[in-house]
Amino acid sequence: MPEPKFNPRIHHRHSIRLRGFDYSSVGAYFVTIVAHGRECLFGEVVDGDVKLNDVGKIADECWRAIPEHFPNVDLGVHIIMPNHAHGIIVIRPDESPIGVGATHWVAPTTTNTRPAGPKRGSLGAIIGSYKMAVTRQIQRQHNISQIWQRNYYEHVIRNDREMERIWHYIEANPSMWAGDDENPSRGR
Repeated sequence: MPEPKFNPRIHHRHSIRLRGFDYSSVGAYFVTIVAHGRECLFGEVVDGDVKLNDVGKIADECWRAIPEHFPNVDLGVHIIMPNHAHGIIVIRPDESPIGVGATHWVAPTTTNTRPAGPKRGSLGAIIGSYKMAVTRQIQRQHNISQIWQRNYYEHVIRNDREMERIWHYIEANPSMWAGDDENPSRGR
């Protein structure tokens, strides 16, 4: 009998998240999301500028729409690269009145379990929603089914100096494409 594709004894994934950190906390987060198989689905870099194709334009439009779906989220700088996306997501305090979408006022249960999936309003929920929206539109318009790698990279931005460094990194990313680890045509 052939070995199944996913074997938890071989393919165990260790979490890259900060243990015990609440990713729905107010703060700024640097996020990188990589295309499935690191394939250059979104466009190309020409003379240090990203030229998005139709698929890349969908990824960009969906990124810009995040605050429409998460009203307590602001976006910092972002870039859709040929095979990945970088962006800064800022979660602000939820200013809705108590009882209107206030998910932190949930009555305790006897089972002490929470619903499967990321916490509502958390970074995981935001990224999951974004990836799903991009995938749905691309499948519908271009019949491409596998868009993203599982998971994403995140970094909690802790101070203004870090924010400035990451902001510049994102803005400069296209000009560094020739040496980028994500560039499949980079000589290794």
